[in-house]
Amino acid sequence: MKTRLTVALVALLAGGLAFAQDKSVRSDLPPEDLARVIAVTAPTTDFSKPEPFENRPAGKGTTTKKPNADSFSHFLKNLTFEQEEQFKLGNALFRKIWVSSPSSTQASDGLGPLFNARGCQSCHIKDGRGHPPFEGQAENVSMFLRLSVPPGENDTRHSIDGIFAEEPGDPTYGTQLQDFAVPGLKAEGRMVIDYKDAPVTLGDGTVITLRHPTYSIADLNYGPLAENVMISPRIANPMIGLGLIEQIPAEDILALADPDDLSGDGISGKANYAIDPVTNTVKLGRFGWKAGEATIKAQSAAAFAGDIGISTPLVNKPYGDCTVNQPECFAMPNGEQERLGASEAPDPVLDLVTFYSQTVGVPERRNVDDPAVLRGKQAFYEAGCTSCHTPKFVTSRDAENPAHRFQLIWPYSDFLLHDMGEGLADHRPEGLANGFEWRTPPLWGIGLTKTVSGHTFFLHDGRARDLTEAILWHGGEAQAARDRFANMSKATRDDLIAFLESL
Repeated sequence: MKTRLTVALVALLAGGLAFAQDKSVRSDLPPEDLARVIAVTAPTTDFSKPEPFENRPAGKGTTTKKPNADSFSHFLKNLTFEQEEQFKLGNALFRKIWVSSPSSTQASDGLGPLFNARGCQSCHIKDGRGHPPFEGQAENVSMFLRLSVPPGENDTRHSIDGIFAEEPGDPTYGTQLQDFAVPGLKAEGRMVIDYKDAPVTLGDGTVITLRHPTYSIADLNYGPLAENVMISPRIANPMIGLGLIEQIPAEDILALADPDDLSGDGISGKANYAIDPVTNTVKLGRFGWKAGEATIKAQSAAAFAGDIGISTPLVNKPYGDCTVNQPECFAMPNGEQERLGASEAPDPVLDLVTFYSQTVGVPERRNVDDPAVLRGKQAFYEAGCTSCHTPKFVTSRDAENPAHRFQLIWPYSDFLLHDMGEGLADHRPEGLANGFEWRTPPLWGIGLTKTVSGHTFFLHDGRARDLTEAILWHGGEAQAARDRFANMSKATRDDLIAFLESL
């Protein structure tokens, strides 16, 4: 099994990392502390008992309230009293329902004109995982379709060192299908999902029926889509632990990258990069299904504009994702108020929502010493799952917020791109990610999905109806680990699932 230190040395010697500024070993620690970090984050070989602090996935910030529907909505436990106030203000804005313009509530208008949701919590329901439409559900509120076309010869997108700020959207429908509109305007269209049963026989003869989705768009109201349009479905990700992820040193993530599989283990791992709109520099991508955003602030501003149609100082698009081929959209009023600022959500709205997103806590793990959970943990390791789902990191000592500094965290992700095979491919690139690659999603909190979100739909489009189905969809670099799971005895599979449900 490869370790972070081994891969880091191989990568450094090979000079295989994409950007020179990221090649160094993390610089925030003296040698003795670096040695401690390497030791504490090394993969365990003892599955007879829990590891020290394993029940505290967010370090000192781990929340310890009794599990319930609000388990993903608590602030990091190590915030100061003043920071708790900022968190609560940001939470109120995160829950805020925006309305169309003009409105008597001028601080809340500017919705759309085309949009996917009326507020952040409309997609991140209870700060948890989104889902595809339930059976019989006419309107979707936590899943949408990304749209893009291949770049043309005269590509005018902003770029730095070959990294582009965004993918070129459909000429008419932009970068995502907007299935809602303000009064007086038609929505762009309607997402259609057709499922086909795909039975899978496991090694012990058990048959699991997967559902294979096919996506299309109906009721287009602004003309046809481009012939070469690419469509990618996305559900909303949970909000927990994002600020801690942001403070994992880039060097530690890049130490796991092995794009040419120099280790020979069949696991590549590739970094994605994005342009930070605040600094106009290229940074390591960490957020989103394909690691297409580098910072929480950039992710938040993009979501305000793309999902809700609300402009911020960072992404000042008062008409959201409207395109020049939708003049009806630009004919609608927007919510900009000169007396309130230069955007529909002027400062400090974006800053407070960003702070909130950075300080949502991670719930305490449950049943870490349960024998079945410990057996399942060993099966998880032995199947090779930790080759991508890296258990633990130590955050930067230089983090701006003391609550994020030098914390041992357990996200179970390497935050790199991996080829997941044809079965999960969306055939749509994003940044350096190709149409087969996805960022390894963090697993912390996954066992509370049912409690918080009221469902157990997993993967980027919610096609998996439980954790077993999610594992069986793994292909590409994860095929060997998936096959090991499929060939386990039922008792061992149950133990592995019990381990995941403890996270």
